[in-house]
Amino acid sequence: METAPILAWTLVSECPIPPDVQQLLVQGEQPVAAYRTFRDSAIFTNMRLIVRDAQGISGKKVEIYSLPYSAINMWSSENAGTIDWNSELEMWTRAGHIKVKLNKGIDVRRLDNLIAHMVLHSR
Repeated sequence: METAPILAWTLVSECPIPPDVQQLLVQGEQPVAAYRTFRDSAIFTNMRLIVRDAQGISGKKVEIYSLPYSAINMWSSENAGTIDWNSELEMWTRAGHIKVKLNKGIDVRRLDNLIAHMVLHSR
């Protein structure tokens, strides 16, 4: 039985690490890569994935999602095809199923390798 993802995000393009992400990091945590989402950003660190989701008309209300790599039980990646331009990354975690769509131009294999490295070294 297929279950709907509890969370779904779309990464639009790679971007510089947002300067204000430093206030979210714990000692020893370093940002590795950042991606623009439709309203905000997703930051991959050496310990977790942080997704900032601006809400409301002004975007001043921000919800932060934090997914430690140690919570990922399984993941899959799918590169873009001839007809389907987008790639996908799916993660099954203790909290549920997360689907991340990647716009054309984002290297899904780079993210797959990053997650593999972090998940396999966090155990």
